[in-house]
Amino acid sequence: MEMKSGKPKTISILGCGWLGLPLAKHLLQAGYRVKGSTTAKKNLAPFSEQGIEPFYLVLDPEMRGDGVDDFFSADILVVNFPPERRDDIVEYHQAQIHALISEIKKSPVKKVIFVSSTSVYPNLRRDVFEYEEAPPKKASGLALLAVERLFTACPDFETTVLRFGGLIGYDRKPGRFLSGRKEVRNGDAPVNLIHRDDCVAIIRSIIENNVWGEILNACADFHPHRKDYYISQAKKIGVEPPAFREGADTDFKIVRSDKLKQILSYEFKYPDPSTIE
Repeated sequence: MEMKSGKPKTISILGCGWLGLPLAKHLLQAGYRVKGSTTAKKNLAPFSEQGIEPFYLVLDPEMRGDGVDDFFSADILVVNFPPERRDDIVEYHQAQIHALISEIKKSPVKKVIFVSSTSVYPNLRRDVFEYEEAPPKKASGLALLAVERLFTACPDFETTVLRFGGLIGYDRKPGRFLSGRKEVRNGDAPVNLIHRDDCVAIIRSIIENNVWGEILNACADFHPHRKDYYISQAKKIGVEPPAFREGADTDFKIVRSDKLKQILSYEFKYPDPSTIE
């Protein structure tokens, strides 16, 4: 199918889970041909029924599965799977991405969107931007930062890195996240969150505006304090609110998305996470 306005014909999404599957459906509705991967064979038939070309693919850490070459026969690849929780997370995730990049190099893919996270930033107790150089302290953040660099250093294709805040919306009700917990720290720390609908819209905007070779933060404009936010969200859905520890043990960062908003002329659908039901 030929696309209008120079749109690519085929987008492959590596990781059609909580974010990837709605993204696939959205891109299908926009007129793209969409291929989606899953690590669970039970998802293949439902994907197909929804118009997504299904592929069973696993990186453990080498790439294996069915129809690998066919999956990577695409104009754009969206890489959307988090590092696994394991003791060797940094080394293992890099091994996965080395195997993935080897497949991309053999394919016609020339544009990649890598879904990363704001966990690549340490808590600097101030606004943080894409140009920060201070390394994260958590292993998951170190793993993501390492693979971001693997993607952006590869000259065979162009990668745009998207650093999403905490994902919320639909069945991910923030009121449940800390419900009933006691002595929760950092009550005065601002939260960095983003609704799934904004994630999907931002990815489509990157594709349709041909924004490549960039690193972009993506968090809602407003950053309410953890204590206020999680207590109010728990009350909204009728669960026990958390109890926060008194004191000034505030460790935080405020992730700024000014660059994304400017480059994409983007306005958040949900600029204030406090208003999300």
